[in-house]
Amino acid sequence: MSEAPALPPFAAIVVAAGKGLRAGQPLPKQFARWRGKAVVRHSVESLLDAGASPLVVVVPENAEDAVEGALAGLSGYEVVTGGDTRQQSVAKGLEAVESADRVLVHDAARPDLPRAVIERVLAALSDSPSAVPVLPITDSLALDEGGVMAGTAPREQLRRVQTPQAFRFDDILAAHRAWTGDPVAGDDAQVLRAAGGTVALVPGDERLAKLTYAEDFVSEQPSIRTGMGFDVHKLAAGEELWLAGVKIEHEKGLVGHSDADVALHAVVDAVLGAIGDGDIGTHFPPSDPQWKGASSDRFLAHAAKLMSEAGYSVGNIDLTIICEAPKIGPHRPAMRQRIADLLGVDIGRISVKATTTERLGLTGRGEGIAAQAIATVIRC
Repeated sequence: MSEAPALPPFAAIVVAAGKGLRAGQPLPKQFARWRGKAVVRHSVESLLDAGASPLVVVVPENAEDAVEGALAGLSGYEVVTGGDTRQQSVAKGLEAVESADRVLVHDAARPDLPRAVIERVLAALSDSPSAVPVLPITDSLALDEGGVMAGTAPREQLRRVQTPQAFRFDDILAAHRAWTGDPVAGDDAQVLRAAGGTVALVPGDERLAKLTYAEDFVSEQPSIRTGMGFDVHKLAAGEELWLAGVKIEHEKGLVGHSDADVALHAVVDAVLGAIGDGDIGTHFPPSDPQWKGASSDRFLAHAAKLMSEAGYSVGNIDLTIICEAPKIGPHRPAMRQRIADLLGVDIGRISVKATTTERLGLTGRGEGIAAQAIATVIRC
């Protein structure tokens, strides 16, 4: 696969200072989850990956906690408090950039940002002080006067305007500073045109749809996936016995490269299987000395992180431990709670059961313990 072409240096502003009242979310829509991440995180990640520097995220007043949660783990961006209108928020973002050759202004409410659009708008700045992505209008248009059709509009000449909008930095900064009317321009291309600048139109992308209403957050049917895990370890004297993250006093313990927690290993493989990301040996190979004696808690926590990054959360875990001894019943509540804690879910989503093989096979003879697990995960 060929690498993406290098882009010219550019700054970027992500406008995330609105209230998002129409989206029907319990918090401003830019901080609500969409496809497993906060809405604003999608475009911030895309712009950072494309090389944006500096990158300014403009947010509402007193949104520090929401921003920290939405962008946790990322670096290379600056947060600025916005104004009462979008235009004022962009102006504050531009002042924070201070100096650049090119700048992109992007609405956080358009989280699915294709790199190809970034490339197109930046390339257009070679011949124009500004470029915006647009799409044609395919439906017929009607003029509405009191609920009655009063005429039509020429759709051939009309376009749907998207972001990111690209500008030569000095031009757009000067245009914002020169604005004399109320700061209510619909987008920054209008600000530049008011200052006498020209705006080139380049092809947009349907993926850049704006999240506006509650149904935009549930337009995709929930995706439910299932994975299965199985593991077995040998019992031996002188070893500790860990099962489902709980240490159990027993005359024998399980033998393995890590702590040999056969129950957690089965759950890890079930979760990884559900998201299609290999197995426990892929992520924690027994040939790697760093995992010698490691707690299997770390393996399940890692699987949980991968699951979240893939945009899924736990629906339920069904774990069965197969052994003649020890008795699992007295430890079941602690096991359920430990697995729930590691996955960050309510204990009601975790089932732990036990069975025997009627003294048949290695588990029946007390030579080892086996476990099997099924994980159901749901797209966030």
